[in-house]
Amino acid sequence: MEHSVNRVLTTHAGSLPRPKALTALHIARSQGEAYDAAALEAAAEEATREVIAKQIEAGLDVINNGEVGRESFITYVQHRMSGFGGESARGIMGDLPRYPGFLERFTAMRSAGKVVSLWKAPQAIDAVQYTGTGPIEVEVAQLQRLLGEQEGKYSEAFMSAASPGIVAAAMQNAHYDSVEEYVRALAAALSNEYRAIVEAGFVLQIDAPDLAMERHNLFLDKSLDEFRAFVRVVIDATNEALAGLDPERVRLHVCWGNYEGPHDLDVPLAEIWEELERAQVGGFLLSMANPRHAHEYQHFERVDLPDGCVIVPGVIDTTTNYIEHPEAVADRIEKVVKAVGDPTRVLAGTDCGFETSAGMASVDPGVAWAKFRALADGAAIASSRIFGS
Repeated sequence: MEHSVNRVLTTHAGSLPRPKALTALHIARSQGEAYDAAALEAAAEEATREVIAKQIEAGLDVINNGEVGRESFITYVQHRMSGFGGESARGIMGDLPRYPGFLERFTAMRSAGKVVSLWKAPQAIDAVQYTGTGPIEVEVAQLQRLLGEQEGKYSEAFMSAASPGIVAAAMQNAHYDSVEEYVRALAAALSNEYRAIVEAGFVLQIDAPDLAMERHNLFLDKSLDEFRAFVRVVIDATNEALAGLDPERVRLHVCWGNYEGPHDLDVPLAEIWEELERAQVGGFLLSMANPRHAHEYQHFERVDLPDGCVIVPGVIDTTTNYIEHPEAVADRIEKVVKAVGDPTRVLAGTDCGFETSAGMASVDPGVAWAKFRALADGAAIASSRIFGS
């Protein structure tokens, strides 16, 4: 995994804006409607080529395929695993009902257009098993091929995969005797995907909002100790799925939910870090740009990162159409560098993705790409102050 040796490197958390035609095809497939499979494949190929070029144009260093070929960062697994069917009834985040006026507005915004729903995902109704590595092999081969068109224009590439915990939370259990059993079955299935990504030469990013967000969702009415026990189960299962892979090729993305909202029930980073740092990974992506978590870089004034690990603080908020000023970005980066104490172990990123589910985006696509340019410009300013370059 690249470190910021001579300058602050830039990256992001994964999902990027999809063209409307591609979004419509994803929604149709997700909802079991008739769709043109060849058109979906062609649209995903072109969209992937475009987001790669746009990341490079914006000045990003560590880039990906934008996840545009997937319907969402979670429910894509239903097309790669057996055992899913029916419909989950995922509850809403606990902070929203505390503010009825905001909840009404939030619900109206989310119901204004068709999206791939993360609240009505399929359930696990039978044993979950990976049905074959064909889809992930096609995906990694596509990214390798399209990156070949941009050789020498970026530093490194990554590819995302869901954590077993977020799949278990969103795609509810109607088969296994316990959540722990379900999580471990998902981890065993996802291990095939993790391995394929790393063996293809990419950095693996595991998307795990469950490790923070579920405190104010599934575990809203339970104790902190019960939530921490869940986090422990997920980390242990994830470590088992990563067995044999070089931790330096894996980074873990943890967030509190990629939605504009009060977030006043979010669990503090300090209360879960002891569990998170047990993950056998070489880097952590953490939300630090949004108003609720902007201060949490201070945690690393008190604790050390695990040996060899890098941190990718979010210095761009993915839930607001404000375009951050590059000086604000630079200031955020410098605060994290000072807290960590080693600039080579800090990359600059985003709090989360820009379209985590097809059709579900808070930020206008044009604004999203402008935010990336602000990220690159801010990192350049910070680099001049930190490295003199």
